[in-house]
Amino acid sequence: MSGRLGEMGGDRPEDVGRLQRLLGGEHTAWLLDRARHRMEHGRPLTGSVTLTNASGDQRRAVERLLGRRAGTGVSLTVSLDEVDTVLRTSGAAPDGLGGAVRLLLGEVGDRVALAAADAAAWADAHAPLDALVVRRPELATWRSWLDATGMLRRLATSPDAAAALVADLLRVLEALPSAGVALGRLAAASTGDAHALDDARPLATLSLAAARVLRGAPPVGDGSAAERRATWAAVGVHRDELSSVVLCLGLPGGVTTTTGRILAVARDAGEPCVLTLRQLGRDQVDLGVGDGLVWMCENPIVLASAADELADRCPPLVCVNGQPSVAVVRLLDLLAAGGARFAYHGDFDWGGIRIGNGLRERIPWRPWRFDARAYQAALASVTGGELAGRPVEASWDADLSPTMEGHGIRVDEELVLADLIGDLTA
Repeated sequence: MSGRLGEMGGDRPEDVGRLQRLLGGEHTAWLLDRARHRMEHGRPLTGSVTLTNASGDQRRAVERLLGRRAGTGVSLTVSLDEVDTVLRTSGAAPDGLGGAVRLLLGEVGDRVALAAADAAAWADAHAPLDALVVRRPELATWRSWLDATGMLRRLATSPDAAAALVADLLRVLEALPSAGVALGRLAAASTGDAHALDDARPLATLSLAAARVLRGAPPVGDGSAAERRATWAAVGVHRDELSSVVLCLGLPGGVTTTTGRILAVARDAGEPCVLTLRQLGRDQVDLGVGDGLVWMCENPIVLASAADELADRCPPLVCVNGQPSVAVVRLLDLLAAGGARFAYHGDFDWGGIRIGNGLRERIPWRPWRFDARAYQAALASVTGGELAGRPVEASWDADLSPTMEGHGIRVDEELVLADLIGDLTA
């Protein structure tokens, strides 16, 4: 302590020693600590401070500092203004109490100013996300979730780290939704790190939450690998070319490509065919549909039943299998590019409506027993379950969602299989 004080210019050694004796001892440490606390919080060194249950040594130390009796009683009250005056006039601390605190304890940071600077730095880190939402208001729910959870602060160790993470995040989101890209390639193109979007990485956490909102779901998923795959698929991102598949039946195929020949063999055998994204993206696939009608269903049970009952007589049928995978989207895009027309049936629940809306944004399709009239007809002959979840409007039939909400009953595809198979037979 004496070495540090002796280096301070402008102080006579005898005055430094006096400052140590007056304010640097253990019995005045509480007074020094109170002064430092005020300085750290940007408060002036004025007014009084009180020590309850003061000891005799603490009282005598204050009396030596002030040069007078410090009163009686259990508590000890000291005027900071008086201490400041004593230190200045005695020459022990020409800069007063504030200078004495710095001499004895070192430089004191202004916590209020530091907190304000930190808040400003975090605001700067979030600012690009606000600009993003202005350009893409569909992400407003996700942006609000970030604020409500403090997720960016939780994932980044500092404002600088947050700013770098946000920069990578913006590059990822600018690429979404995609026409079809591997997860690793998206990560490498956006960040230079092919594993930046691996599960549990900070960038993956933020990007997946945004992707869920883009697909019309809440920012938080159920934590399952299947949900993560479906979310990525909804915005055109696949884990690899083999894990993304599509289930189909009755596509004629052809003889000029490998995938075309696979489809032709499956059609002749009356068997469902599972195609990978790799098989749909390696060459110009000859699907053999042309401008014909392609039927689409939501659940594999419809396609399996069609295979059982119709076999090779089943017309072209594609199962989207819930939220469409990248392979499903690729197949539908190829069919649409060839001039195909589409008819779609899904579950009469809010998830089914969302899937239908998503498909309709991609390709035009006509309802296949999937409107308000068909829903009411189904209720007359089957017993459905409780309709739960957040309502959503059906883009192809303004009456469907209000009708479903009014009845509060969901109707799964399995309950109307006979009608669907009958349509395929006809």
